[in-house]
Amino acid sequence: MSKQQKIVIIGGVAAGPKSAARARRCNPQAEIIMLERGELTSYAGCGLPFFVSGMVHSFIELYNTSYGVPRDAQYFDKEKGVKLYTRTEATAIDLEDKIVKAINLETNEEIEFPYDQLVLATGATPFIPPIEGINLNGVHQLNHPNDALKVKEATDAGDVERAVIVGAGLIGMETADALFNKMVEVTVVEFQNQVLPGMLDSDIAAKLQQHMVAEDVELHLGDKVLRIEGDAQGNVTGVVTEQHGTIECQMVVVAVGVRPNVKLAKDAGLEIGETGAILVDEYMRTSVADIYACGDCVENTHLISGKKVYTPMATYANRQGRVVGDNVTGGNSTFGGVLGTGVAELFEMKIGRTGLGETQARELGYNVITAVCSGLDRTHYHPAHKVIQTKIIVDTDTKRILGAQAIGEGDAVKRIDVMTAAINFGAKVEDLANLDLGYAPPFSIPIDPVVHTANIIRNKEAGLAVTVTAAELKEKLERGDDLVLLDVRTATQFATKHFEDERVIQVALGDLRERMAEIPKDKEIITICPMGVRAYESSRILQGAGFGNVKFLEGGMNMWAYDLEIKQK
Repeated sequence: MSKQQKIVIIGGVAAGPKSAARARRCNPQAEIIMLERGELTSYAGCGLPFFVSGMVHSFIELYNTSYGVPRDAQYFDKEKGVKLYTRTEATAIDLEDKIVKAINLETNEEIEFPYDQLVLATGATPFIPPIEGINLNGVHQLNHPNDALKVKEATDAGDVERAVIVGAGLIGMETADALFNKMVEVTVVEFQNQVLPGMLDSDIAAKLQQHMVAEDVELHLGDKVLRIEGDAQGNVTGVVTEQHGTIECQMVVVAVGVRPNVKLAKDAGLEIGETGAILVDEYMRTSVADIYACGDCVENTHLISGKKVYTPMATYANRQGRVVGDNVTGGNSTFGGVLGTGVAELFEMKIGRTGLGETQARELGYNVITAVCSGLDRTHYHPAHKVIQTKIIVDTDTKRILGAQAIGEGDAVKRIDVMTAAINFGAKVEDLANLDLGYAPPFSIPIDPVVHTANIIRNKEAGLAVTVTAAELKEKLERGDDLVLLDVRTATQFATKHFEDERVIQVALGDLRERMAEIPKDKEIITICPMGVRAYESSRILQGAGFGNVKFLEGGMNMWAYDLEIKQK
């Protein structure tokens, strides 16, 4: 009679439960034990902001199944055949005897769990910066359901008029959005000079920043928190920053990133990678035989750069958990790497990115060409249409797509998913332009924004599209360059909203051929319109008529997100 396989899994949030479920399906006879130091398991960390905002009505929904069963010890025992120990912390791994040593945090009882295969899914912990006042009442993180419960209770009680969010990464921004939706005034303080600095290029981030400011969210970018102040009872009263002094508030949420939980692995002698997370191979094996690791505690390989990266995301945790579940039961599955794909909905703006950003690509030594397209996510006559901006980053040497980003009130995320698939399969610009994407008025336009963006790259390479970015135009205007800003909208549209600048000339596209003599040939001409389409047409007309220095504003006025004065009626 063969020996029953013993699988021990440390960590019960995302990667651990997924590896347990997969291992059980692959080996119905194995003994599977899962240890979790907290009291809740398999909870929806990504759902915490939605609970805070009130969109998720019940706390239990954060760890229920889709059919209403709590993912507790009984659930794992009855439905998964997995023995779950909560409030049980693994303290050491005996590699020679293959034993996990643990302690029950409620009784202090020491327990030993022998294993044949061991899975480390120890996750990550929020980084708590050494800021004076960090332990005051009213200072929170948003990493665990209990954190969300405390934040929600405070806001529901009406005790919070203003909250300061420290950090403008995804967690910080989603928290800001959740509190904003509860009618709490929000100030975001970020050390770097843009929101979502690890996710978006500065031009795409500027669009989100512009929208947030319009919604009366205070952004203190390029600023540093010096201390958090409190009253005699130990309650938060304000945050002091380097540039803006004291910001009065009743709540602070610190969201400056997470760090992988690697102490257990490191103490056992497992190799730690260059990112500070556990080193694993494509099979999710660690440097020690019969020990696997997955989720937020491991480092990954970027599929474009080949570099090691730390990308703690639920999608990777679940996909890696499946690979581990296969392989601890004798399988041969692999996890090839990541593109860093991330999406979010913030302040009613849909945002996404995949692959390398423009700055990342340039820093890695790629010769880069980019394109930004402003367009509609549906046909203009469909009542639900919205504007989105899509951006692609391309290697000029190979024409391979390196990355993509998108933002807008329309369906930007669909476009990111399309481009993620294309990048994953090594698509070049021509491949993207020739995708046979679905079209119907409720879903797209006949030539999807993804294809339009690829075509801008093709037009640039053919010399047909000569562009200036919004950032470049800003520099030209501030520098006082002797140029003509040719607004090719109709007079009615121009009167509603336009640049307040003496270098502006308004000539509608339909009148351009007849009024060309009004435009000086000895100056740089930059054509503008809302989306960039009419501006492109105008630039081609002028180039064909012998104007030697003509460009158009890439992405149109919809990409303008700066403080230079635009007159609006």
